[in-house]
Amino acid sequence: MADKKNEIEWKQFKFDKDGLIPVVVQDYESGEVLMLVYMNKDAVTQTFETGYAHYYSRSKKAVSKFGAALGNTQKVMAAFLDHDNDTLLLKVQQNGKSDPQQINHTCFPQQIVGQYNDIGGEMLGKLQRIITDVKKNPEDGAYTSFLFVRGVDRIGKKVGEEAVELVIAAKNDEKAGVINEAADLLYHTMVLLNAKDIKLSEVCAELCKRNR
Repeated sequence: MADKKNEIEWKQFKFDKDGLIPVVVQDYESGEVLMLVYMNKDAVTQTFETGYAHYYSRSKKAVSKFGAALGNTQKVMAAFLDHDNDTLLLKVQQNGKSDPQQINHTCFPQQIVGQYNDIGGEMLGKLQRIITDVKKNPEDGAYTSFLFVRGVDRIGKKVGEEAVELVIAAKNDEKAGVINEAADLLYHTMVLLNAKDIKLSEVCAELCKRNR
């Protein structure tokens, strides 16, 4: 990952008294916070040399590649230091779950305070994973599985139908109808993208190009 333009300048990093720096790990597509871990200098070096996250285990007192045993890896897409240079943020493409023992994609599944619903990128990122999983593991009677079986032509037809229904709903004063039809259009569009092996990040990258 590292090249001459992105060589690590160690003077930038402020490690604590134990030689560690906390690392916030975030899904680069959805923005979900996946975990809080630690790196020492060796872990930082291996991470940027290989392009895959390596972390320091405070209990084992050793550095290891994340998910090396199970192939549950994290490819580093971008990295940032905070303004004090004492915390690292990694945006990663995660292959699998944060913790192989959990059913969750993130190590923060337990909400204990507040009212929060997944919105924006987080929700769409989760929906993308659900659709991908159904594609890999079809379920009898599941609508998404039915769409994949019928193929791109059927999925594309549904996208067209939902687009028309959204336009019709928009001509009325009822906000709920527009929301429902927009949700249908987004869902079927995401199924179509998945059928063509296109990720949301690719679409977002195209949008970014147009906004420059």
